[in-house]
Amino acid sequence: MSGPGAERESGPLRVAVGSDHGGFRLKAAIVTRLRQQGYEVEDMGTDSGASVDYPEFARAVCRAVAAGACDRGILVCGTGIGMSMVANREPAIRAALCHDAYTARMSREHNDANVLCLGERVLGEGVALDLVEIWLATPFAGGRHLRRIQMF
Repeated sequence: MSGPGAERESGPLRVAVGSDHGGFRLKAAIVTRLRQQGYEVEDMGTDSGASVDYPEFARAVCRAVAAGACDRGILVCGTGIGMSMVANREPAIRAALCHDAYTARMSREHNDANVLCLGERVLGEGVALDLVEIWLATPFAGGRHLRRIQMF
């Protein structure tokens, strides 16, 4: 996952990653891969299959991104739907629920998404890791897209 998206001016991207019990296995795989690739990773939990309330983890990741403590965030639950709903209620967050390479790329290129939401029960691990790589490496295009984002 190294490449153009892996670095920012002052060093590697800082990525906050969180999940509920339905996404903790995929979250662990994402955290491992990101660390192997040199990203600074803030693992915001959860760390088991024990039932937890996903809004707590979504808010923790989103607040880290909104405050600038992390550059981007990744949230994982069973489907990604709950996480994306909670994330998009937070100010300054543009969360995208992605299931394929095209939506992952466009969420960054056109929408400057700063949080990626994934569903462990929807995606295989290999596909999910590919989406993370695409999402982190894709720059925001700016231009007319910036004007539209400023309308949020």
